[in-house]
Amino acid sequence: MSDEQSRYSRLAQITKLINTKLDLYEVLEHVVTAISEEIVQCDSVGIYLPQEDGTYQGFVGKPALINGMSLDKQIVDPAQDLLAKEVIETREAIYIPDTKKDDRPDQRVIQAFKINSLLVLPISQEQELYGLVFLFDYGIPMNLTNSEIETVKAYVNMAAVALRNANNLTRKEDLIADKQLLLNVTRELSLCSNLQEALECCFDYLGKVLKNPNIGAHFLDPVAERQIHAASLSKDSDWTEEEWKKTHSLLKLDHSQDLVFREVIETRQSILIPDSFADPRPSHKACRKFGIKGIYMIPLIAMGEVLGTVAIVNLKEKGYIYPPSAMQLAESIVDATAPVLSNLLYIEKQELIINDRTSQLTKKNEELEQVVKEIKQLSHEKELILNSAGEGIFGLDLEGNITFCNPSATSILGYKNQEELIGQSYQYIFDWRFSEKQDYSKSFPANFKTQRNSDHSDEFFFKKDRSSFPVEYVITPQKQNSGVVGYVVTFKDITSRKQMEEKIKYHAYYDSVTNIPNRVLFHDRLSQALTYAEIHDSPLSVLFLDLDRFKKINDTFGHGFGDIVLKKVAHRLTAAIPKEATVSRQGGDEFIILLPSVKDRQEAIGCAEEVLHSFSSPFLIEEQEIAIKTSIGISIFPEHGVTADLLIKNADVAMYKAKEQTGNKYQVYSPEIEDRSLESIQLENDLYKALDQNEFVLYFQPKVDTASNTVTGAEALVRWKHPKLGLLAPKDFIPLAEETGLILSIGEWVLQQACQQTKTWHDQGYSSLGVSVNLSPQQFNQDQLICRIKGILEETGLPSHSLELELTENLIIHNTEKTLTTIHQLKKLGIKISIDDFGTGYSSLGYLKDFPVDTLKIDKSFIDDITTNPNNAAITNTIITLAKSLQLQVIAEGVETKDQLDFLIEHGCTLIQGYYFSQPLEEAHFLKQPLRVINNN
Repeated sequence: MSDEQSRYSRLAQITKLINTKLDLYEVLEHVVTAISEEIVQCDSVGIYLPQEDGTYQGFVGKPALINGMSLDKQIVDPAQDLLAKEVIETREAIYIPDTKKDDRPDQRVIQAFKINSLLVLPISQEQELYGLVFLFDYGIPMNLTNSEIETVKAYVNMAAVALRNANNLTRKEDLIADKQLLLNVTRELSLCSNLQEALECCFDYLGKVLKNPNIGAHFLDPVAERQIHAASLSKDSDWTEEEWKKTHSLLKLDHSQDLVFREVIETRQSILIPDSFADPRPSHKACRKFGIKGIYMIPLIAMGEVLGTVAIVNLKEKGYIYPPSAMQLAESIVDATAPVLSNLLYIEKQELIINDRTSQLTKKNEELEQVVKEIKQLSHEKELILNSAGEGIFGLDLEGNITFCNPSATSILGYKNQEELIGQSYQYIFDWRFSEKQDYSKSFPANFKTQRNSDHSDEFFFKKDRSSFPVEYVITPQKQNSGVVGYVVTFKDITSRKQMEEKIKYHAYYDSVTNIPNRVLFHDRLSQALTYAEIHDSPLSVLFLDLDRFKKINDTFGHGFGDIVLKKVAHRLTAAIPKEATVSRQGGDEFIILLPSVKDRQEAIGCAEEVLHSFSSPFLIEEQEIAIKTSIGISIFPEHGVTADLLIKNADVAMYKAKEQTGNKYQVYSPEIEDRSLESIQLENDLYKALDQNEFVLYFQPKVDTASNTVTGAEALVRWKHPKLGLLAPKDFIPLAEETGLILSIGEWVLQQACQQTKTWHDQGYSSLGVSVNLSPQQFNQDQLICRIKGILEETGLPSHSLELELTENLIIHNTEKTLTTIHQLKKLGIKISIDDFGTGYSSLGYLKDFPVDTLKIDKSFIDDITTNPNNAAITNTIITLAKSLQLQVIAEGVETKDQLDFLIEHGCTLIQGYYFSQPLEEAHFLKQPLRVINNN
């Protein structure tokens, strides 16, 4: 095979490998090997990946050790290495044939390693830099041609694709996990009815994210000059809350003077102190008493106010630094908790105030009755009491005219002095429609009592300028000699309290970030809309939205910037939907829209399209253009549910389906969307019972030696005779078995049955037949694997040389000491080892010399188009040649046509397995099925 063909094949192979699930290190190691062995004969090739501090650290390369130092100890600093800096800035490869004539490389490294020639390439794609590749020689310069450099670039591009895929997968998995966790936090917090429940919810999630249960909360006391006091401790902490608070008291800690608390509260920023005794800010006395070796403190901020702090302390080791992603998630959890704590604190305080005021008012009314009885005899005391009372007080005669009032009453009602009020009708205060031409005296006190007892939720008095204000008031009859001689009205302006109640009500029903309805108000409106829709037999629709890539915006620009984005999104959504519709923020970056009345499905789709169109133009925020896309799920009443929860759930399910279509799409709910997941759950339940109910059966596919026209053995393949679904192939249940761990018991059953059946054939006179069994990675990694296989062989009586275990290449190439030891132990028993799906792994072929394998099995993906695809033909021929040179057997699986068979025989592969000879057979038919006559002429 020519060099060009070899490189072409290797590129094709790397491209295929990148799209399979394999460790990133192995992919890049393959790229390094390809460059160093097939493209450029150089002393060193290294791939360096970016670090958070701006440097690049060695990740994979050849050789593994340079001057006794492993590659991961090697750091490239662009601040010192001007060549690396230029490559990073230009995104172009730079080749220096003679380092003595160029001063851009880091001269310390040049001198240390005596580098003569050097090639540096960026690993980039679509203007995103993933890393750097260094090629250099210590001895003879590389003398690279442009063609060689371009070829190296092609391989580096493969590395860029692999790194991009790995980064995208990691980001996606992290985004989903973080989003789900924050959704769970928000949901659980919304169900908390008191402060302790909310704090315990916060502590529980923080403990999981940071893997540290030692968490405490401290609150600011706004009454006591903003003093800080210990509030609550995680129930999983190494300290009990009682001991924790007692120790605070004994130490007489003044948190307001603690530099760490002050800095967190004043800057409103989190602080991480890995070593509390190496930092002057923490109280070292408190740290010694509590055993604190490190501290991470996060502020609790709600509605622009600092409520207090949450402290996570390290009691086990100093110097520990939490991962940035974990810290970001922890701070998001605290940010989600703070508004809930604020509302709960506010509600508790208001309840106390209301109860206290009610108690005070009742008590004053009781006192006032006594005062009224004595008022005529103690006029001087009456004047003192009236003038000193904070509440407004005025008297009425039997005609409804004001007879007296205290200074508080005149001030609250907006009059200059008592004379302006005395003699006026009660209607000046009680009725804004009052006219001096009207005579209300004849209707008093009947109208007065009726007006007081009318069914009004709010009561209002009117000032001199006829403006109204809310009041609480009590009317007490003034009696003398068992008769009523007048009335005393005691009142209080409750404007501030009403405003406070409205504020509480607003925050209970509206999102604090976007000022649009929250989930509570949305549920209320949806319930009302459902009632209307049921009565009038009319459809309605729910649209569930999720912003694509919003976490990246938060991570890049900060949560403050993210809140601005959410406000802009809410404004744009409100403008895009009909006036009668409701848009609500459910939490995080999820929004939901209620269309209370739609004609049909198409109208709901039209609204979704209008929303998607509204996101077509970018958002301009702080002179920064931000492109936001969204995915929308649609559910329609009554087709997709008749309850609020079901409509929301189904819209959510449809949204996730839309998200699978790369975002900025909508999806109407259908039962088929979630049928797969339901079927999977049912299949998993059935799988747990299948082995006990003897539903598995073995099939055997013959292995044919075309040189002697004989069947040498068979591969045992498991099938599942499902009672409802019929015969299921391995691809339908083996992945589920691996996921649930049932593969261990199923695999052991297959091994037991295969050995037993093969021994039966031996007893029938077919002693030359062998059997091969696939071994899953979970089986291979069992501690008792050797003992179990040895026990099965002894129990069935099958000779060990008649058993062949097929291991995947990806399992084999994890060249660990345990892997090598296990294979040697199997070989010591006399068992044969075959590498299944050979050619699809990510490693070089060098591992073959270390493992005592017997057979290479060419994967079916190469056989399928072996006669039409030159690359697959070349790879297959290479595998056959390799096997012969290493004195290994080679067998091809998946052979289905005469042309494929002829090619393999012509190139020296005589062991064949595939439908051309026979499909897998049940044991009863295996020896009875005639094979196709082989004609090599």
